[in-house]
Amino acid sequence: MFQSYSALMRIRGLRVSMLLGVYTGTIVFTLWLSYQLRFDFDIPPGFADVLPLSLGWIAILKISCLFGFGQFQTSLSYFSTPDLRRIVGVCALGSFVMLLVHLVFGLAVAPPRGVILTDGVLSCAVLCAGRASLRLLRERFLAPHTRPSGQVRRIGIVGAGDAGAALARELMTNRWLGLQPIAFFDDFRRPGSLLHGIPIWGTPEELAGPKIGLKIDEIIIALPSAAATRLREVVRILQKAKLPFRTVPSMTELAIGTVDVSQLRAVQIEDLLGREVVKIDTDHIRGMIEGRTVMVTGAGGSIGSELCRQIACFDPTVLLLVERSEASLFPIEQELIERGYHHAVVPLVADVTDVASMTAIFARYRPSSVFHAAAHKHVPMMEAQPAEAIRNNVLGTARMAELACAFGVDRFLLVSTDKAVNPTSVMGATKRLAEITVQAMHARSRGATRFMAVRFGNVLGSSGSVVPTFTRQIAAGGPVKVTHPEITRFFMTIPEAVSLVLQCASRAAGGEIFVLDMGESVKIVDLARQMIELSGLMPGRDIRIEFTGLRPGEKLYEELSHRDENVTGTDHERIRRLHCEPAPFRAVEVILQTLASAIESATPDELKLLLRELIPEYTPDRRDALVDIVPEPAAPTPARTVADDEVEQDAALEMFRS
Repeated sequence: MFQSYSALMRIRGLRVSMLLGVYTGTIVFTLWLSYQLRFDFDIPPGFADVLPLSLGWIAILKISCLFGFGQFQTSLSYFSTPDLRRIVGVCALGSFVMLLVHLVFGLAVAPPRGVILTDGVLSCAVLCAGRASLRLLRERFLAPHTRPSGQVRRIGIVGAGDAGAALARELMTNRWLGLQPIAFFDDFRRPGSLLHGIPIWGTPEELAGPKIGLKIDEIIIALPSAAATRLREVVRILQKAKLPFRTVPSMTELAIGTVDVSQLRAVQIEDLLGREVVKIDTDHIRGMIEGRTVMVTGAGGSIGSELCRQIACFDPTVLLLVERSEASLFPIEQELIERGYHHAVVPLVADVTDVASMTAIFARYRPSSVFHAAAHKHVPMMEAQPAEAIRNNVLGTARMAELACAFGVDRFLLVSTDKAVNPTSVMGATKRLAEITVQAMHARSRGATRFMAVRFGNVLGSSGSVVPTFTRQIAAGGPVKVTHPEITRFFMTIPEAVSLVLQCASRAAGGEIFVLDMGESVKIVDLARQMIELSGLMPGRDIRIEFTGLRPGEKLYEELSHRDENVTGTDHERIRRLHCEPAPFRAVEVILQTLASAIESATPDELKLLLRELIPEYTPDRRDALVDIVPEPAAPTPARTVADDEVEQDAALEMFRS
């Protein structure tokens, strides 16, 4: 150990000695050259006699400044803007001290003012140029990743903004990638100008015109903040020109730090759907998460896993990943560990409907915030199994909300859906009951725990959504199956939705239902056509689109608010707040008891009728030939008579319906 320490000290001493020699030589050379330039390379004898004395004390002065500004702790070949600022500071301070000495002691000790000025400029320029040259040498020729690839592809970059410039710099530095940028195409840059030495040829439309004398193997689209309409136009141009293309990540992905600009990918349908970049107030979100314990239920799902990714970026002390599927939990746990969050991540295989298990988790970890994303969400599947939808979506939410109250959780956020508005499906009806439950819980807790719900539409790429389904069908050669030619849906990306969910949680007072701005609704058949075209195929010719009819519980279009809900804006342009009177907690308690009793024995049709009784705006799917069955009331408690319970339940239910 002592020998290793001694060897390390010798290496450090050698490095400092080398830096001392380089810096001393540079300082002496620039001062000597400044004298030569000042006197046209013919220094008068009087000044020549003072030069050796000036060289000595000025070298000591500037070496001390360099040491004080930390330039002996940096590597010579790593040079960036902070190093530039330090070198400018060293030269400015050195020149200032030289000028003071000149004013106090005169030419007998210090150089003339012209020499001082010239030396300040020259020393700064030489030091910066030397460091920049060493960096260029390391990046372009000496580092292992700078070795050129055997096959080099000639790349055109669409977009000469910050993203395009950063991409070109990365590709030129990392030559092992085998991608050589040779041209930029941009709407706003003057043709013929250069960016990083690469010419700008004109607008992207040039690529579809006559041959421009360039042999381009691939196009990279570097327009992360461009409007989707423009991106669609660029994609059509490249498809017409028969040029392969990829894109840089979206601005949302870049903003949350999950990727960098050089991580290229294929253009996805999410890029073409007109979503604007989400702006979030990270300070409020950080204040809610940093240094605290946060729980995410349904952590292995599409929304839950993205919640975990984004929450982890805000440095929680503990991030609880609650998920009942071990197979879904393992990938997100490993991903977060690989990203360096192993110290915070706690994977927990648990079911939110298991009261004993969840009580033990709350008692042990005491979370300050709970993001409740665990739910059954597949509409046709839940139509056949309403008992499971009620058990998980309603009773599971109620149990989690009760535990949040009992253990003093600060915030409880329910991830809801637009299908809860005038529901036609069991899934939508159960989500509406979950919203009602958390609002009633907030009223009962009197703000001690802030309960809220966030309602949004479909997220692109989530499990069971149309995008992965269409992708599989296109890969299989078709047909792409659409339920109805007029069916429309609201869409947003998963990172976008989760960013807004976190924004809602950080700003909520409690008791609200938030609605996210979903933009314009999209025809599913148009979505199918765009996905087929992105695959390089033609709809109707290469891949057939087939209409199969609406599925049980499915609407032609979705809504984001009910007619009785008062919708107001918030301080975020993409978030709206719904105000409605919370149901009395006693009425909600009776409903939960009734549902808990019914799911043990009632048939699917009986459960749908019960949901219709509880939620008047719910319209069950009629294809199951529902019969008129009056649901059994909840069993009375031993301390009360049956008549008393029936009267109270009827009164509570009537109050709830009203």
